[in-house]
Amino acid sequence: MALAEDKHAQIIDAAVAEFRERGFSGVSMDRVSARAQVSKRTVYNHFENKEALFRAILDIMASQANRSFEITYDPARPIQPQLIELGWAEGRLLIDPDFMKLARMVVGETMRDPDLAAEMNDKMARIAVFEEFIGDAARAGALAIDDVARAAEQFLGLIKATGFWPVIFSGELLDEAQMTRLIEDSVSVFLNSYLKGKG
Repeated sequence: MALAEDKHAQIIDAAVAEFRERGFSGVSMDRVSARAQVSKRTVYNHFENKEALFRAILDIMASQANRSFEITYDPARPIQPQLIELGWAEGRLLIDPDFMKLARMVVGETMRDPDLAAEMNDKMARIAVFEEFIGDAARAGALAIDDVARAAEQFLGLIKATGFWPVIFSGELLDEAQMTRLIEDSVSVFLNSYLKGKG
C-alpha cells in the first residue's frame, strides 16, 4: 500500500510539473511516466487517461485553496482586521507562484471546457466562506448588508480584479507589499459601503 501511495504521489508531482511547463495540450502520459520515473503501465494503473490525471490535480489544487480558508467571524473582535485576515486567505494564494502558474493553465482549460469550469467552480469553496463570514458579521450587527451573496462577491471581486485576473493574462504576480495594499484598500472600500452606522 505504501509503495502504491508513493508511486501515486510521484505521478502527481510529475504531472503537476508537466502541466505547469507545457499546458494541458502539451502533456502526454509518456512524458509524465518518464518524469515520474515509473512505467507507462504504472501511470495507467493509477489514472485511466490524461483527463483523469488533470482532474486529480484540480482536486489537489482545490484542497490547497480551501485549506487556507479555515476562518470564521469572531463577534468579540473588530471587523476591519478580520476582513484583512479574510482577504489574506485569498491573497496568499495569489502571490504563490506555483499556485498561480497552475491556475493560469487551469483557467485556459476551463475556458475550453464549460463542464470542467463548472466542476472546478463547485470544488473551489472560497466564495462560500466569504458568504458565511460576511453573513455572520451582518447577523452580529457589525455590517449593514441586505444581500450577503452579492456583498461577498464584491469583496472577493475587489481582490481578484487586481490580484488574479491581470496575473492570469500577464503572468506578473503581485509581491507581498502590493498584496498588502490591495487587501487594505479592498477592505476600506468594502467597509465604506457596508460598515454598520456608515452613511
